[in-house]
This record gives sequence, C-alpha cells and structure tokens, in this order.
Amino acid sequence: MTETRDANVTWLTQEAYDRLKHELDYLTGEGRIEIAAKIEAAREEGDLRENGGYHAAKEEQGKQEGRVLQLQQILQNARVGEAPRAEGVVGPGMTVTIQFVGDDEEVTFLLASREESGAPIDVYSPKSPLGAAINGKKVGEKAKYTLPNGRSMSVEILDATPYGGS
Repeated sequence: MTETRDANVTWLTQEAYDRLKHELDYLTGEGRIEIAAKIEAAREEGDLRENGGYHAAKEEQGKQEGRVLQLQQILQNARVGEAPRAEGVVGPGMTVTIQFVGDDEEVTFLLASREESGAPIDVYSPKSPLGAAINGKKVGEKAKYTLPNGRSMSVEILDATPYGGS
C-alpha cells in the first residue's frame, strides 16, 4: 500500500477524527447561527462604517469560515486508523528518535498531523522541513534539512517505531 507517502493523506486516530468532525459540525451549525446573530445585533446599532462590533463580528466570521474550509480539507483527505508502517522506517504515525549530527542531544517525537496535538509527546508534521527530510529514511540513515534561517542541519535516525498511544 503506497498511501503512506501520499502528501495529501492525513492519517488520524479515531479520537482526532471525531474531535475534528465535532468541531466542523458545531462551526457549520450552531457556530454559524451564533455569528449571524452577532452580526445582526451589531447591524441594529446603526452606521456600519464606524461600528466596531460589526467589523469584529465580520472578522470573526471570516476566521470561522477559514477554519471550516481547513477542517473540510483535512477530513476529506483523512484516513482513520493506523498508517501502513514498516518497523525501522520513518513515516506518519511513527515515534521517531533522532540525534543532531555533531551533538549528543537526542529528540523523540511523533511524526503525524498537527491535528494529533492531543498526543502526550511532541508532534512534528511530515510536511515540516525536518519531517519531509526524514520521511522514508531507515534507522541508521542521515538526513539533511534547511532551517528557517537558511542554515542546514543534519540528523541521524536512531529509532522509528509505531506510535503506541498514551
């Protein structure tokens, strides 16, 4: 199954999927009703050009609709359950331990969607510079990636095991 490396697929636990679906249902239902009521109440205050409440409500509505679009995209491309994984190969859903080359510091994190932020360990996105560099690498291999300041950093993969949950 090659879906593991598909950049459009977001692997989510059932818990994360349910949480995001609940948020989407709220925002497209009760949330829209609430924001419409705020806008209507602000409209009744008079001149819209100088009505701070109206402009704040419209801004809130824009942010809310942006989140709705984001959630729809995530859920549309979501696969619920365990990502197909091979022990020792870095991929989404794996707990990864790396060591920065030239340093003794080891870092362990879950390589997964940011929407899995409920995990008890740090979560790095497979789309981040580090995540993209190590995705598909095997234990013992090194990867190089570019930091936001333009400098390069090298890491060695020490361990890659399926995430076991909390």
